[in-house]
Amino acid sequence: MTAVMVQGCTSWAGKSLLTTALCRWYARQGLRVAPFKAQNMSNNARVVAGGEIGVAQWLQAGAAGVEPDVRMNPVLLKPEHGGSQVVVLGRVDHELSRRPWRERSEHLWPTVERALTELLDTYDLVVIEGAGSPAEINLAANDIVNMRVAEAAGAPVLLAADIDRGGAFAHLFGTWALLPPRHRERIRGFVLNRFRGDASLLPPGPEQLERLTGVRTVGVVPMIRHDLPDEDGAALRAPLRGGLPPVAVVRYPAASNLDEFASLEQVADVRWATQPWHVDGAATVILPGSKHVSADLAWLRSTGLDDAVRDAAARPGVRLVGVCGGLQLLGRRLEDPDGVDGAGDALGLLPLTTTFAPDKLVRRRSLNLPALDGPWRGLTGIEIDGYEIRQGRSVVDGRLDVAAEQALVVARGNVLGCYVHGLFEHPAVLEALFGARPDRTLADTFELLADAVEKHVDGRVLRDLAVLS
Repeated sequence: MTAVMVQGCTSWAGKSLLTTALCRWYARQGLRVAPFKAQNMSNNARVVAGGEIGVAQWLQAGAAGVEPDVRMNPVLLKPEHGGSQVVVLGRVDHELSRRPWRERSEHLWPTVERALTELLDTYDLVVIEGAGSPAEINLAANDIVNMRVAEAAGAPVLLAADIDRGGAFAHLFGTWALLPPRHRERIRGFVLNRFRGDASLLPPGPEQLERLTGVRTVGVVPMIRHDLPDEDGAALRAPLRGGLPPVAVVRYPAASNLDEFASLEQVADVRWATQPWHVDGAATVILPGSKHVSADLAWLRSTGLDDAVRDAAARPGVRLVGVCGGLQLLGRRLEDPDGVDGAGDALGLLPLTTTFAPDKLVRRRSLNLPALDGPWRGLTGIEIDGYEIRQGRSVVDGRLDVAAEQALVVARGNVLGCYVHGLFEHPAVLEALFGARPDRTLADTFELLADAVEKHVDGRVLRDLAVLS
């Protein structure tokens, strides 16, 4: 059993992307590879065998060419209500969700350790991603995701810094210096990530850093333009491109599963709308999923985006789509007899009443889109393969043009709601709505990332870390 771990000096150091790249690079060497992250915090999740995991590990499994399962991300924290919902091995643990953060770790560690051990016993190599920084000394006593995992797996560590932000050498040295000696010994290489400067300006930085720490800089990875979603699913990308249909995706505070719009960005000018004027001029407005529908509804009203969305729906030629929680927001009423999310009047654009319940529905779902008319005609008959993650059930309480499969798909005029995530990941859907299919696939991106590792990270070091001849 063998493992390699990627840790970062900070959050957003590029750990997820580097781990994804290594999963594909090691798979190219003929190894059966699994990703692992003990604890992730994200409202972007995917349904896999056993429940839900963070989208980063879902992507890493795809890069490795293996079927994802809940052991690859045994603990997922989904922010909500000022706290977080704790998902353990794919399912919500309500008791742990109510506990203070510092009381959770010892309850979670046996599950983390067992999942890691099973993966180590099953695969040739486990590529492990850390979280935040291993030198967060205020959190060290509760660590279940960084050096404690590295020790349990016997894993050497690559420590990455985001050089694009500046201060990378200080980040690397400071992280190394704050670690106890036994943890320093696990760091086998530094990686300068997201480099887009003049390489001739790097010396003597790496050499001086090696003299101070005994650790060599084994890679300088360039800023890679790729199509993978960022961890929060909605990072700013390149400026809007002319000639493509303008699309506004409303990004409320508890917006979830924003990663499903990554393919859309290839065929449309996507803007993340947080102010009313951000939807002006959009030909399509999308309300995405929500981890806290009632709170996001209140936010829409506080910003004036509720009226902006209604105004957009009233404009000729504009399409309005709600996905999962977005569908619930488009309805007339939210009911909450068990105190799960909150009750009140919704936006009133579709004749639906949604009732929240404590049990979460988590499942993969294939769906043939029903016969649709008007601006949705081109979607008729398209089969989508997606997933459901939700705690509300909706019933129709008025006239609709279409209401298919227990309100999984509903439409009236230029307003469409769909409970199945993944609609905008299907090439046929994108072509029907925006006139083009993405020209790059996930597989293309995985190869791009592995090529970058091949070119910019010392392959001999990578082979030594994985005990390859």
